[in-house]
Amino acid sequence: MFTAAQALQATGGVLLAGEQGNSFYGITTDSRQVREGDLFVALQGDKYDGHDFIGTALERGASGALVHNETKIKITPQGRKTAVIKVADTLKALGDLAHSYRQRFSVPVIGLTGSSGKTTTKEMLAAITGRGKRTLTTEGNLNNLIGLPQTIFRLTNDHELAILEMGTNTCGEIKRLTEIASPDIGLITNIGPAHLAGFGSVDVVREEKGSLFLNMAPGGTAIINLDDENICLAADRWPGKRVTFGLTSNAEVTAKDIEKNGARGVRFKLVIGDKVNKLEMKIAGIHHVYNALAAAATAWAAGIDCKMITEGLAAFQPVPGRMQIIKLQNCAHVIDDSYNANPASVREALMTLKDLKNHHSGYVFLGDMLELGAASSEMHRKIGVLMATIGVNAVFLKGDFSAVTAAGAEEGGMPRQNIFFISEEEDGMQFLQKNLKKGDWILVKGSRRLKMEKITAQICDLFGRAATGSGNGTKVHLSGVNED
Repeated sequence: MFTAAQALQATGGVLLAGEQGNSFYGITTDSRQVREGDLFVALQGDKYDGHDFIGTALERGASGALVHNETKIKITPQGRKTAVIKVADTLKALGDLAHSYRQRFSVPVIGLTGSSGKTTTKEMLAAITGRGKRTLTTEGNLNNLIGLPQTIFRLTNDHELAILEMGTNTCGEIKRLTEIASPDIGLITNIGPAHLAGFGSVDVVREEKGSLFLNMAPGGTAIINLDDENICLAADRWPGKRVTFGLTSNAEVTAKDIEKNGARGVRFKLVIGDKVNKLEMKIAGIHHVYNALAAAATAWAAGIDCKMITEGLAAFQPVPGRMQIIKLQNCAHVIDDSYNANPASVREALMTLKDLKNHHSGYVFLGDMLELGAASSEMHRKIGVLMATIGVNAVFLKGDFSAVTAAGAEEGGMPRQNIFFISEEEDGMQFLQKNLKKGDWILVKGSRRLKMEKITAQICDLFGRAATGSGNGTKVHLSGVNED
């Protein structure tokens, strides 16, 4: 992968031990995952310091270490087999190595970000491109300054396309991720109130997300959501080629004749340029249609034909835990959207619940939306009001802002006796056991740290998943909105 000389050139580092001809066959930041010949990068976090594990990494077969604090290690090179390179900042150096490695490949690279919908759109895009191209895709949540380089290091000469997700909660991250990845195509799904504790306002979020366009190569292509005013503002400074999507009449990629199909999803006519194809997807909600349009526009910009785009979207199977519908044995349904939460994704999940429950009862288990800063109280109050106005029958709240959400629900007209707070004594299961009927719907939603997936598991344990011919639980995926 790299010689010590190449690593020195990429990072501007200094060789403390070993020789420039030393070779590294892989790069890792986790001493537990070191393989023979790896370069171990000693990152320093709030609760750990990789310098403390350099000895372990070398014992496991690492050929060298990338450090920024040589006073914390004992340099005992094993002949010429071990190289130690000092840099000013190991996190930056990791990105520099990834950028250098990315430059070896001429395959198109797609970089995508957004306040919500990133992972769903990425998976839709992968479902399209994977039908005809060997595609490298970000796995899990490896979308930050550590995860994105790890994805880039997986590039090989066999790949024909790379799809890289970019997340952020601090100013400057998207700029840096864009510099590392050098995307040829850039997509911002949407811009909204997420991670406001770090950004302060949606205007700052716009600047942060918009830096994807500003830092792409001039010869690249920007994929622009015409229905998102903040994205249009961010795109005003982009001088290069663009492909547009949205539900407005002048979008190059759009949807017509959208029909809701209950838990089975949605159908519409997908319009790409002058081509029109009927499409039925296993998703529900207008926000999921936007994800599909974003994926279609990006694939089109990458040279994928309309037929393959339509087939890929029709075959799309979303990521578990994001608007995943689980049918219970009593013929009620759970919408498991427990992966994460911000105001936009909670609002869309609630509106989807409203559509799906129809005249049946709807129940919500809601954890706090985190990292909203000074806007936290007002955002939670508004969600409480919304739950009441769409006809949620009872709500079970978890987190520090539960009382604020409850006050909003009461303000919207929800009876106080139908508002519960999850605690060790109250988990909502007794209530459900008495009240949940055939045709009813339960939404489980909350920020990652609230671990709302445990509640989904409790509900499924209590009522059982509906049996299929093979005896497994039935799952219908709706492809939910995702956060950073």
